[in-house]
Formats: sequence, structure tokens, C-alpha cells
Amino acid sequence: MKNLVKIVSFLIVVFASSCQKQSVWNVKDFGALDDNKTVNTQAIQKAVDACSKAGGGTVLVDGGTFVSGTILLKDNVNFKITENTVLLGSINPNDYPVVDPFIDATGQFRGQCFIGAIDVHNVSITGKGTINGQGEMFTPGNVKKTIKKLGLTIIKPDFSSIISKDSKYVNNNIRYSNRPFLVRLVRATQVKMKDIHLRQPAAWTLHLFQCDEFEIDGIDIHSHANRNNDAIDIDSSTHGVIKNATIDSGDDAICFKSTSPKPSSDIEVYDCKISSHWGAIKFGTESMGDYKNITVRDCFIHDTRGGGIKMLSVDGANIDNVLIENITMKNVEMPIFVRLGERGLTYRGVAKKPVGSINNVTIRNIKAYVSDLPKLRLTPTSGFFFTGTPNHKIGSIKFENIEVSLPGGGTAEDAKIVVPENETEYPEFTKLGATPAYGVYARHIDKLETKNIKFVLRSEDKRKEIVLVDVN
Repeated sequence: MKNLVKIVSFLIVVFASSCQKQSVWNVKDFGALDDNKTVNTQAIQKAVDACSKAGGGTVLVDGGTFVSGTILLKDNVNFKITENTVLLGSINPNDYPVVDPFIDATGQFRGQCFIGAIDVHNVSITGKGTINGQGEMFTPGNVKKTIKKLGLTIIKPDFSSIISKDSKYVNNNIRYSNRPFLVRLVRATQVKMKDIHLRQPAAWTLHLFQCDEFEIDGIDIHSHANRNNDAIDIDSSTHGVIKNATIDSGDDAICFKSTSPKPSSDIEVYDCKISSHWGAIKFGTESMGDYKNITVRDCFIHDTRGGGIKMLSVDGANIDNVLIENITMKNVEMPIFVRLGERGLTYRGVAKKPVGSINNVTIRNIKAYVSDLPKLRLTPTSGFFFTGTPNHKIGSIKFENIEVSLPGGGTAEDAKIVVPENETEYPEFTKLGATPAYGVYARHIDKLETKNIKFVLRSEDKRKEIVLVDVN
């Protein structure tokens, strides 16, 4: 009888164990090798597919260096890369098929990515490991070397069907870029990224397009391998949080954009440390859909050449109810630049929108140190530069509790500068040129409120502190 009880107990344990739901899918169990040379695209994708098909769980990437091409995440998958593990992008351009293609404002054909997710629910990328796109290998010269070395013929997609005849692409030059994004999430809901290290994409680092309910927490980005190395692009996406991010990018760091008429809205950014060779916090330039109910707070911006905070509506976006507060800037160029323009580009074949608006913007508790003159692209520079157009004014903007240290250097001739309107041109302060004010140059604004604003000059500047043109 005792033996029978033992047998029954054993069978119960075996049966219970066999009924436990699998929660982790290790890519090595599907044949992936972490030898820094085997291209593991199929093995890793099989692990992702199996995990999602079983109802979801964690796909574990754990070991040395795994090389791969495009991986597409699926519903209910947590893609986890452990600390000291590297997921390395293949250098073969044909390992990155096109998914959900579009043409950006510069006329570059986009759609390739390393890690992607299209029309999925409940996906995450976690762990303290690294995703490295080897973006330096996707410069035109290096791609040619790779093609020759591997004996390849590049597979170029036909993107003629997505070219809008009415679009005015920058330079009217449409071209195949052959540079995959690092992580690209399209029409995904309930997205989370936690602690991951993102390195060296060939183009944008993290692109969220028409996503809803996202959380980006504690990620670390270094992106200087190629051109257009944006760090985080929030594109027509809603209901999200970006927090505790550390960013060093060659192009815009945290960029709200809208390459579709859908808005980017209800988003909070806080406790981020940001450096950029272009813009640290940016709204636009691609700006068809609205930007509404957005807060950026408690961030440190440093060593940034292209502007600390840039707010641009030039393709029809209505910017409304934006709060930017508690920002410290060190060694930046042009702390705050706001531009309402009439460029009117379109994307994804949709109709051109009427000129947008900028309204109900509050910027407060800002302390900024502008870089010394030799490090600036535009000299002399200014603290704030705000401009609408003669026919389309900026609405209500409020500034309070702001202190800016400036290098000075403006001459008596600089004080006579007449700033061009350039309503339809690319909205960059370097293209508009220097202003006749070292502190605030503001133009075409319905309501500008200022309180407790202080500008400190480190050398003589013969321009006025404040110049207002067509401002109430």
C-alpha cells in the first residue's frame, strides 16, 4: 500500500509539472549561437513566434554576442536581453526587409529596422543588455564594401506606390536610404522598454509610430554611428511616459513628430539626462498631426549644439497645452526656439493640412548656460527666439523664473539685423540667422507673458536685451 501511495504521489508531481505553463523561451533552445558570427535571425524569430503562440512570456537572449537581422516581436512577448549580452545587427543590408514603409520629410525611403513590432499588443524590451545596430557599416561607402565582400546584390523594394505627387520633399530628392532603424514599433499598444542599452543605429534609434500606452524607463542610448541618428522619436503616438533616460545622440534626442495626421498627445517626459548634436527636446520638424497635453520636466540638458528646447509647427500641427518646467541646461546653443511656419509637407499620401497653431504653452523654472562663442554655429546667439508669420501668429506663451547665461559678442551692426520671414523654409534658427536681441527676439505673437526673466552676459553685447515685433 505504501508503494502504491508513493507511485501515485510521484505521478501527481509529474502530471503537475507537465501541466505548468512555459514562461521562458531561450533563443539558444531554438538554435541561436552567441559566437559573434552566426546570423541567428530565423532561430530568434522562431523563439518569438513560439512564445506568442503559447500565450506569451519571456524570450530570453542570454550569453555572449548574438548576430541577427530583423526580428519582429509578437503579442504578449517580453524580449529580454540580459546584462553583458549583445544583440548585434548583421552588416548584410538584405537581412533587413521593409515593414510598413514611408518617406520622411527629407525624401528618404524608410521601413527597415533591426527590432520591430507591427500591429501588436503588450510587448516589451527589457534587461540590461545591449542592442547594437552597427550603424557605421551602413554608410554608402561601407555598404559598397560589404556588397563586394559578400558577393551580394542589394534587394531594393519598389516604393513608387507610396510617393505622394503633391508632396514637397526636402530638395525634391526621393531616395532609397538603406539604413535600418534600431527599434521600430508601429501601431502597438501597451509597450514597455526598461533598462535596455541602445547603441549605434544606422538611422533613428527608437521610433514609436501610432502607438498607444507606452512606457520608456531607464534606457540608455548612444547614437553617433551615421546620419539622422535621432534617439527617441514619438510619432503620432499617445498616452506615454519617458523617464530616467540617458541619451547621447548625433541628431534630435527626444523628438515629438507626426508623419501622419494623428496626434502625439498625453505624454510626460521627466528625469532624463540628454546630450545631442542637434536638438535635445524637439517638437517637429515633421508636424502634420497635433501635439497636445505634453509635459517635459526635471531634465538635465548638456553639451547640445542644435538647441535645448525647440517647438516647431510647420506642416499643420496644432500645439496646445504644453508645459516645460524645471530644466537645467549646460553648454547649449539657443536654449529655446519656437517657430510657427507654413512649409506644408505631407506624408503617407494624405492631403495637405492648413497652417497650424501654437497656443497655451508654459515654460518655467529654466536655468541655462549657453556655450562659449567658438563652439556655436550661429554667432552671435540669443537666449530665446520665437516667431510666427505675418499671416499666422503664435497664440499664448508664458515664461517665468528663467535665468540664462550668454557669451555676448553682438556688435552694433548685429543690433541692426532684420530677420527674414522665410515662412515656407526649413524651420531652423541657423537658417533664419542671428537676431538683433541677445535675450529675447519675439515676432508675430498674440500674447506673450513674462515674469522673473534674467539674462547674464559674460562679455559685452551691443544688441538690445529684448526685441518684440508684432507682439501683444
